[in-house]
Amino acid sequence: MKANITLRLDKALLREVKILAAEQDRSLSGFLIEKLKEIVRERKGYESARKRAIARMRNARDLG
Repeated sequence: MKANITLRLDKALLREVKILAAEQDRSLSGFLIEKLKEIVRERKGYESARKRAIARMRNARDLG
């Protein structure tokens, strides 16, 4: 299911983002969607790595 959103951006920021999207031959919407997906993937990867590290520390042997 998709939903529309409304963003309020500073004109200068909007101009820069439009330029970035155009440089990648993408629409503004497509560019923002991809960037948001990247952020979510990175966060999930970080959270997963953090949980694995904590589990390893809990199961580590006491070296003395």
